[in-house]
Amino acid sequence: MNSLRKEFTTTTLVLIPVAIAINIAIGHTIYALKLPFYLDSIGTILVGVLVGPWAGALTGLLANLIWGFTGLNPAYAPFAAVAAIIGLCAGLATEAGWTNAWWKAILTGLVVGLISAAVSAPISAYVFGGVTGSGNDALVAMFRSFGASVLPASFGQGALTDPVDKAISFLLVWGIVQALPVRFRARFPHTAKG
Repeated sequence: MNSLRKEFTTTTLVLIPVAIAINIAIGHTIYALKLPFYLDSIGTILVGVLVGPWAGALTGLLANLIWGFTGLNPAYAPFAAVAAIIGLCAGLATEAGWTNAWWKAILTGLVVGLISAAVSAPISAYVFGGVTGSGNDALVAMFRSFGASVLPASFGQGALTDPVDKAISFLLVWGIVQALPVRFRARFPHTAKG
């Protein structure tokens, strides 16, 4: 309970809506362009790295629910749990020291991407039939044309794209954190762990 209190300060409560806006703005742009990645977790990862796993999880959860239920993109709401897991992983990786160097950030992103692919594949397959309207639908169709059923095709698409997407996202967040003024970073003692 004490760690929750430490994570949810006034600064955190201001940072979370900003991070949600970052997720939606970047993610919506990528989605509209039908690019084969997402970059919709940058804000979530940033909160996880700066503040901690629970704040990161809440950011991801709320971002996807807001994004989906406001009608901007209803496809995002069912993936809210996946976004929460990404934020949780970002915070836990920072606590373990796996976001304090660019190469560690990339490796962490690759691992988190595989976790994300495994968790999101059943949602994609059973809620959307593997077709979410993103730029990755072509990969699902390709795997289906090779004879894969919808779940393996959805996982195959995720296993190819999610690790790269999360590696880029974690690397971008690492760069953002490095660029933050030392005074600002001092407000987030969690980053000292990573």
